[in-house]
Amino acid sequence: MASKSTSNSKFYSAFSLVAALGAAAVAKKGLNSTWRAATGKNPPANPADPDVGLAEAVMWAALSGTLIGVARMLATRRAANYYAKSTGHLPPQLQKDGQDAKNAPAATS
Repeated sequence: MASKSTSNSKFYSAFSLVAALGAAAVAKKGLNSTWRAATGKNPPANPADPDVGLAEAVMWAALSGTLIGVARMLATRRAANYYAKSTGHLPPQLQKDGQDAKNAPAATS
């Protein structure tokens, strides 16, 4: 039988995955519409295709990667906040990860 902590952790993993995928889909749909409005054409289906201009491919890759990455991160953070409010603690995957400045190794010259 799984412990409550393990089942909560699995719930958080599934919840954050669904949130991230949903946010990415919404971001991509919005980006596609914005691209069409700004350029008058559909976004590149495959920016690696040599028939797509290099500037267009780079711009699409930069915009889509950034926007979708940020949307996924924000959705995952929101899922973590919901989990923390529901359980009183962060999910195990997000508990202290050693990124406190006081724990950072000293700079060497």
